Amino acid sequence: MDPTSEKTCIHGILCFISGFKKSSIILGFKKLSLVMAEKELQTNFIKNIIIDDIKSNKTKKLITRFPPEPNGYLHIGHAKSICLNFELAKEFGGQCNLRFDDTNPEKESDEYIKSIQEDVKWLGFSWDKLCFASDYFDQLYDYALKLIEKDLAYVDSQTGDQIKQSRGTLQEPGINSPYRDRSVQENLTLFKDMKDGKFPDGTHVLRLKIDMKNSNINMRDPVIYRIKHFRHHRTQDKWCIYPMYDFTHCLSDAIEGITHSLCTLEFEDHRILYDWIIDKCDIKNKPRQIEFARLELENCVMSKRKLNELVNNKDVEGWDDPRMPTISGLRNKGFTAKSIRDFCGRIGITKKNSEIQFSVLENSIREELNESSPRAFGILKPLKVKIINFDEGERQIEASNGRKLILSNEIFIDEDDFMESPPEKYFRLYPGNTVRLKYACNITCKNVVKNNDGSIDFLECEYDKDSYELTKDKKVKGIIHWLDQKSSVQSVIQNFEGAKKVTYDKAVVEASILNLKKENNCQFERVGYYKINNVNNGSHECYQIVTLKDTSKRKV
Repeated sequence: MDPTSEKTCIHGILCFISGFKKSSIILGFKKLSLVMAEKELQTNFIKNIIIDDIKSNKTKKLITRFPPEPNGYLHIGHAKSICLNFELAKEFGGQCNLRFDDTNPEKESDEYIKSIQEDVKWLGFSWDKLCFASDYFDQLYDYALKLIEKDLAYVDSQTGDQIKQSRGTLQEPGINSPYRDRSVQENLTLFKDMKDGKFPDGTHVLRLKIDMKNSNINMRDPVIYRIKHFRHHRTQDKWCIYPMYDFTHCLSDAIEGITHSLCTLEFEDHRILYDWIIDKCDIKNKPRQIEFARLELENCVMSKRKLNELVNNKDVEGWDDPRMPTISGLRNKGFTAKSIRDFCGRIGITKKNSEIQFSVLENSIREELNESSPRAFGILKPLKVKIINFDEGERQIEASNGRKLILSNEIFIDEDDFMESPPEKYFRLYPGNTVRLKYACNITCKNVVKNNDGSIDFLECEYDKDSYELTKDKKVKGIIHWLDQKSSVQSVIQNFEGAKKVTYDKAVVEASILNLKKENNCQFERVGYYKINNVNNGSHECYQIVTLKDTSKRKV
């Protein structure tokens, strides 16, 4: 385990503990660093396998691949696999291919292919070869013929339901197909007729002839080809039979010379089939499949099918909606490629499935934004305040980062910083209470002026002109942010609370924000981190990236 990855992982664990001061985190990090150094094998088992394979000369040059199916946009779970494959190839001086598993033409499109390429590039990676499983359709067909000739594959004419029922269960063995003993010549003829389009969809499939009593259901004569009269986005109408994933995956790896085929744990029971096909097709340079735990985020939906439903049902505004856990959604929200790479480094690579709390991902971007984001005031729900004894006209206030604020007799505070009848230990503004305007002075609420409907129109407050310098006798427990009414700028601010989007269309922000460009980030003090989404002809819009602290669970 390299020192950088180790530190990043430990730091992420520590930052996850709420309420710790920075000094406590650093101290705890130093102590845990020594312990984690001794447990390298637990977090880098794939790297250690590769090291052993290189040392034993099993592997001369590491070649990996990232093989998405182009049937949707990539999500944060894919980022883990992308980082793993590309970073290992880089570390060991190897290569990593981007291969599209485009064997299901009904669900695939060029739109998804383009978006996947953009996501991989945005994350900071470059592939050595751009490949498509459809590039190998002729070779895969030849391998299928070879298996038929060796009497290791046969054409089955049962229906899909019949095949499913005859597979058996974990407790009961499967039943041989009545077509299992067709002659090699009959199978060759039927398979070629399938390729030539002589049969409608569902009439026949090609199955491997392995063992219907095998304890591993994946070895019970799996289907490797089916008929689909559907135009392919690349091969057009050349093919009307398409190979299944288990058949395509291993042979594509072999054709590309992949040395280590890294996939998630759900394919662990498929490895025996992967090796069987490679062996029976007489592949000399055999790829090695290694499984690792997939990324599961707590309270976060990452199923492509379910995400597709959200898009199709218009529950979200598209795959790149900031509420989506897609890479494009996170990018649109304001996450950086570095924060996602750091997150993937922190969670490590293990053999055990577990859920990662969403706050670990959010902490990755918080740390980066805390270091890089300019500060400003932003008020989501403005509440007018009149300082009735203010006699200075306008006063310039020095704020952090050299900012200049204007204080006058009319300001805004946030509605959430005022209560008429507060609970015990409420330290913000209420009638008779004194709070500090951050960077400025103390004010005390004297009166609440209401509209005819009972809603609050504005507050009347008095300020302490001797409190600009914060002496011991002027200290108060409540500190709130504020903005001068005349110099503030109206903005539309969008917060994302799980699947909900909350729009504050009457928000006001500090005028310095106008100096930022679209896609720039900033921290609204006491509120959160935001991305500037639009600055055009006086129109201003911000997206919430993440709150200042982890405050609640969320679900997409």
